[in-house]
Amino acid sequence: MIETENLTRKFGDLTAVDNVTFKVNQGEVFGFLGPNGAGKTTTVRMLCCLISKTSGTAKIGDYEIGSQEDALKIRKIIGLVPDSVGLYESLTAYENLDYYGTLYRRTDSQRKESNEYFLKLLGLWEKRDALVGAFSKGMKQKLAIARALIHDPEVIFMDEPTANLDPESAKTVREFILSLKKEKKTIFLNTHNLDEAQRVCDRIGILNTKLMAVGTPQELERSVRGRKTVIQLKQVNDAILDALKKLQVKNVVKQGNKLTVDVVNPEEENPDIVNAIVAAGGRIEAVSILSSSLEDAYLKLVKENSQ
Repeated sequence: MIETENLTRKFGDLTAVDNVTFKVNQGEVFGFLGPNGAGKTTTVRMLCCLISKTSGTAKIGDYEIGSQEDALKIRKIIGLVPDSVGLYESLTAYENLDYYGTLYRRTDSQRKESNEYFLKLLGLWEKRDALVGAFSKGMKQKLAIARALIHDPEVIFMDEPTANLDPESAKTVREFILSLKKEKKTIFLNTHNLDEAQRVCDRIGILNTKLMAVGTPQELERSVRGRKTVIQLKQVNDAILDALKKLQVKNVVKQGNKLTVDVVNPEEENPDIVNAIVAAGGRIEAVSILSSSLEDAYLKLVKENSQ
């Protein structure tokens, strides 16, 4: 649904986005993680036809980024929750949504239904006739999310959508993102929140001007140090260590009566490891799987790129 190849944006001598290539599938929640100034928002602005690209190519569906003819077609099928909400503060919440619904040529009945649905969903229905200028940051953020969805877009770009939201509202937004996924919507999510990315994203790209890695949260976690099985035993002896050698397991580390073993697929390998230990007379007290976290992967990749 979204595809880029060597997408680049320069501001004078500064390269904000450097030869970025990735693909987002239809119905996928794709997360972009990166530090401040990494180029996440610049990438989204290019994909939304808000700023031009310097070089490279990008497409949304069958439409080409950078084509004047395709720009309006792209804007019709995308929704954007920007990093700065940009609402009309002299209008009410309802009037803001109705205005944007009119821009997208929604009928009166479509606008009425959508306005009510999203305002109720995001807890703003009781404030529908209040001027947006009096809203808190969190309320404005929720209204900006409703605005991005008012025309039923196929692709939704969200730049820090849970910023300024209290925990309950953030949970509502995360659940809403997952419900959009069930409707086969394609969601591109910029976030600094690692926990949020892990909860809702199918795949994640880690960006620091250049795209350093792309994968599922699990793939990125394993990229740091792989996975390990930790076995706590009553006692470790030579017979147990010899049994593991015969299995040809990699890198067995003994610490007291605890063994740590490198594994690729613990779900498949652990039963054989446990059986070998038991057959050698070992008494197992506990077995656990040790993996790197998404935070470990993120910090490692960003640090490597900064050196």
